[in-house]
Amino acid sequence: MIKEEIIDLLKVKPDKKIRLKDYHTGWDQTKELKAFGKKATKERANEILQKSIEELSSSQELLYADDRYSLLIVLQAMDAAGKDGTIKHVMSGLNPQGCQVFSFKKPSAEDLDHNFLWRYMKSLPERGRIGIFNRSYYEDVLVVKVHPEMIEHQKLAGEKIGKAFWQSRYEDINAFEKHLVRNGTVVLKFFLNVSKKEQKQRFMDRLERPEKNWKFSLADLNERSYWDDYVVAFEKAISATSTEWAPWFIIPADDKWATRAIVADVISSTLQKLDLRFPEMNDEQRAMLEKARKTLEAE
Repeated sequence: MIKEEIIDLLKVKPDKKIRLKDYHTGWDQTKELKAFGKKATKERANEILQKSIEELSSSQELLYADDRYSLLIVLQAMDAAGKDGTIKHVMSGLNPQGCQVFSFKKPSAEDLDHNFLWRYMKSLPERGRIGIFNRSYYEDVLVVKVHPEMIEHQKLAGEKIGKAFWQSRYEDINAFEKHLVRNGTVVLKFFLNVSKKEQKQRFMDRLERPEKNWKFSLADLNERSYWDDYVVAFEKAISATSTEWAPWFIIPADDKWATRAIVADVISSTLQKLDLRFPEMNDEQRAMLEKARKTLEAE
């Protein structure tokens, strides 16, 4: 388990105005880790990841049997920050029947005929299940804010697009998440914080390695030119929507092994803190089980 003081460094406190430049994107988050060294830290991170995967498998069964809670995991990041790889590795021990992943692309005509949260509501995990949003409703205060021309397609009723408009959207998101939590959905939000230098290296890797060529997109390269605008959009969105009930974690993403270990640890620790338990049998049910046992023994 990762020390709480490290997790506290990454968890954004409610009403705190953050600057992403204050969050280190590498593995060496503390003086203690630097002294420990990269090799030893990586080995320890891999141990934590494997342990967390095992614990997640056990917790998933309890989550399903308990049938009171669901878990929603929101992943947001710049391009090439490692969202897909994080999902693949952290969730590798889960039963796919109890876990669902949604990657939201351009909204359809039907989506645009509803409010901006509608299409995400349809994909929420039911009780006992884990849902992962690979990008989410936060796109409507991120990419839409960076590219305000997209708002023209949202058929808004004469709303003036300005500071008050975006504040209203943050408030809508906070209210939406509070409603989910009140009704048993645990919400964890992760921003995978990759540096611009590391993103460039990953793009170059996709260009230079034939087996990764398919992952390269000119659209991603175009979005890179808006890097500073995205930084501001993320800072404002995270500052406005990290709450006690649905916190944001800013996860260092330049080293994938560190990213995966931290995300896995936070998810596993959160589930273990819930009062999850297997259903208790009443007298009638126990009598039925005893009768079934005797029937089988008599065969």
